[in-house]
Amino acid sequence: MSDRVLLERREQIATITVNRPEKRNSMNVATRKELRAAFETAVDDDDVRAIVLRGAGEGSFVAGGDIEAFSEYDLVDGLEYGETHGQALYNYVADVPKPTIAAVDGYALGGGTEIALACDIRLATPDAVFGLPEITIGIIPGGGGTQRLVHAIGSGLARELILTGRTVDADEAEDIGLVNHVYPDEEFDEEVRELATQLASRAPIAQQLAKEAMDRSLNIEAGLDFERLASALLFATDDQKEGAEAFLEGREPEFDGK
Repeated sequence: MSDRVLLERREQIATITVNRPEKRNSMNVATRKELRAAFETAVDDDDVRAIVLRGAGEGSFVAGGDIEAFSEYDLVDGLEYGETHGQALYNYVADVPKPTIAAVDGYALGGGTEIALACDIRLATPDAVFGLPEITIGIIPGGGGTQRLVHAIGSGLARELILTGRTVDADEAEDIGLVNHVYPDEEFDEEVRELATQLASRAPIAQQLAKEAMDRSLNIEAGLDFERLASALLFATDDQKEGAEAFLEGREPEFDGK
């Protein structure tokens, strides 16, 4: 691993940390590649029985994707990104055979919420903020958010959050079932470790098969395929370019529906 993604194993628990605190742990292509490699290393390590995903520094878990790069994308770029670095990464995390925990402290926006949704269990501090604000820059969640958020919190609330781009704080996230538990800052690390230790003590083959059985109940493959194509198509619109430019310039976008 480079310093963009850190991997640490203590006993049977692997902790993977996105380490770009100066960018609020936003994920460019290089970071996504290294994050995938870190998960693959943890999966291939027979001594690892549980995986924890975190963000470095204070104030951010993962603050989403690289919007500056998105501003230059066209349809072909969007398709390649989704199939190689975007949804492909989150689908891989969702399919990891070992139990995974997203330990969310601070902002988990866009891809941050999506990768948290791809983990089995989500724990948060009171400072956590979740949201899929892609609609505000003229695109849609392309990392499984349109599918996994619906299954996590229900269609009505998922539609509200995705179609408005509204964010939710930790308390609301817990109330609507987006996170399993919220713990005070001073207790958070201990609670994450305790749950990871508990998961690591259970029968791994049974856990893997239980995960596969639960995943089959979701049946989201067709939805994920459509999401990936729709997300790529939006990179060919004027609205997407306006949204990305407005974000980078710190102003409100003016969408024309083109």
